[in-house]
Order: sequence, then structure tokens, then C-alpha cells
Amino acid sequence: MIISKTNPKSLEILVTHLLQNNVVIVPTDTVYGFSGTIPNTQNKIMEIKGRCESKSFIRLISSPKEIYNYTNQIIPDILMELWPGALTLIVKLKDELAAFSGETVAFRCPGDLWLRNVIKKLGKPIFSTSVNKTGEPVMFSVQEMEAVFGEQVACIVDGESQVSKDALPSTIIDLSGEKYKIIRQGSVKIPCETIV
Repeated sequence: MIISKTNPKSLEILVTHLLQNNVVIVPTDTVYGFSGTIPNTQNKIMEIKGRCESKSFIRLISSPKEIYNYTNQIIPDILMELWPGALTLIVKLKDELAAFSGETVAFRCPGDLWLRNVIKKLGKPIFSTSVNKTGEPVMFSVQEMEAVFGEQVACIVDGESQVSKDALPSTIIDLSGEKYKIIRQGSVKIPCETIV
């Protein structure tokens, strides 16, 4: 099922699918992503992608301050000011939320208002990972996504040219160690000296 993001009912339809623990494909401020609820759809998404490792997916949140529901770490103001946006931060989970001591999770507050409203209405973060089979190029064509994954996802939201083939992935910064580390320079440029 393909639905236009501009459809007045797109948000409501997507939230309904997410509440039913279905996997969906949505446009983000970087690329199209497989998305679903936490933790109910992670295994489903991994199966669709052909991904067998236990590495967790990025969790999308609806507002910058929401990250403090999940971590006790203080995020530098210079980074918080870049949210909403294509910046992913890896932090240590609060002890009561972590299965293991020191467990880390990646969070992003996406720049797309529509997607943030989906998450807000859902009431909890959602997983996000690029639309492709593991090891293959990321997909940008909604028609190609439907042909390959249409029977495995409940809904594909067409961003109608919102996502470009020239789009860069999010910048990833690991804040969980003694020193901050830039894991990937993406669309948000972070000078190394900024977070040292």
C-alpha cells in the first residue's frame, strides 16, 4: 500500500499501522527508512533486510528534550541546538532501562515535522534503518520499494521528491565514552574541535 505524505489521513494511517506492530517505510530528513515500534518490530525489520547481527537500529524521538527520558548523560548545548536535524547521538541508557550495564543506544530527533508528529501521536520512539537489503545500495524509488518489499511491509509513505539520491545520511556522534567520537560525518557537519 502506497500513500502520499500529503494525504490528510497519512499520519493517522501510519500511526494505526505502528500501533499494530506493523513494519512501514517512511521518508525521513535523510533517506527512506524501515520503521516500526520498539521492541516489537526489530526482528521483523532484520528479517526483511536480511540482517543477522544484533546491532540495534536508530531510535527516532519527537523532540530534543525527549532524549532525557532515556539517558542521564548531559548532551552539550552545541549538539542539542542541531536538533531537530540529521544528527544521531549514541548515549548510555539509564540503568533502569538497560538490559546490561553501560548499554548504549543511538537516538535522532528528525528534522521532518510530519515524522515528529507521527512519533508524538504514537507516544514512543520508533526504529529507523535504511530501505535496502543488507550490503546493497539504499533505495530511493517508491516503486522499486513496493516491488521488492511491498508484501513485507504494511504501508509505504511516498515523500514525493522529499528524499533525494544526493541525500547524505545522518552524522553520528558517540557520546558514551570518556571522549566524544565522531563515528560518521553526514549531512550535519561537526568540526572535531566542537565537541572535544
